[in-house]
Amino acid sequence: MSKALYKNPYETIKVPRFEESEGFYTTKKRSRNMSKIRAKDSKPELVFRKALWKQNIRYRTHVKTLPGTPDLAITKYKLAIFVDGIFWHGYQWDKRKNQIKTNRNFWIPKIERNMQRDRENREALESKGYTVMRFWEHEIKQSLQACINQVELYIETAKSVKIPVSLG
Repeated sequence: MSKALYKNPYETIKVPRFEESEGFYTTKKRSRNMSKIRAKDSKPELVFRKALWKQNIRYRTHVKTLPGTPDLAITKYKLAIFVDGIFWHGYQWDKRKNQIKTNRNFWIPKIERNMQRDRENREALESKGYTVMRFWEHEIKQSLQACINQVELYIETAKSVKIPVSLG
């Protein structure tokens, strides 16, 4: 999160409306491309789910009763899994935010608010006793088996040992 823009980490970041009246501009082609970006059931998420299912790991998708609506939830073991896009969730944000060239006054607060919301959701899930795993989309594309192994290792550990609940 940008320390210069937002001094109080607990203050909710305000994201301006993306409208021409607010000074933001987009082409019809860009608008069409953006409309095709999925909030759920993205390709990396589907690949990850298919691989888990193949390993006989059963899960629920997009559980609305859990904070942040995790992409996958294994409620038996109190595990919430998110598959994050590198742009939307701020992968290497300190380096990448300087690469945003257009509509910076919208995109920087937008991504930083997403990152803030991710932290809030993680804290809320942990307060309910959940373990949160986050995988970047490129991790799933490049190292799918390593991601699956992490989930399997957690489940095997949870089966044999009572996972402690953080009293935070």
